[in-house]
Amino acid sequence: MVNQPDYVERLRVAVDDATPRLLALGEQSAQPPEKGGWSPREIIGHLVDSASNNHQRFIRGQFQDTLVFPGYTQDDWVRAGRYQDAPWDDLVALWRTFNLQIARVMAAMPHEIRLRERMTHNFDQIGFVTIPQGQPATLDHLMRDYVAHLEHHLRQIFPSGAKN
Repeated sequence: MVNQPDYVERLRVAVDDATPRLLALGEQSAQPPEKGGWSPREIIGHLVDSASNNHQRFIRGQFQDTLVFPGYTQDDWVRAGRYQDAPWDDLVALWRTFNLQIARVMAAMPHEIRLRERMTHNFDQIGFVTIPQGQPATLDHLMRDYVAHLEHHLRQIFPSGAKN
């Protein structure tokens, strides 16, 4: 699509590059990091939860006057999703497919809707990179923020950035 935002391609590339690397982890995906935190399975599960919540935000935000959306307690969602016990190949396939759909939604969003400023938002609460109350927010920011969040978590799984 002509004039699509750069983050749409960044999302597609991140998903395409990470998928074979994730699948190659196999059973290592269940191992939590030495310092605590989430295992790669739980990180990908968290990214599925993020995709689920943000997909709704991207769609709903096109048809409402505010950018106020429900938040979610990520640790509770990861625990309830039982991602640590999920079949790895299925989890990666779900993550991949959901994010490719999100890229389609992002690419199809009309420019005027994507960049429409709204003063009423809760990006100070739900954002990876927050926007303070009183400053305007756009769906463009939310979508760009979504991709940055996904890239951040992929760097947690593959800290060296080197591709296999």
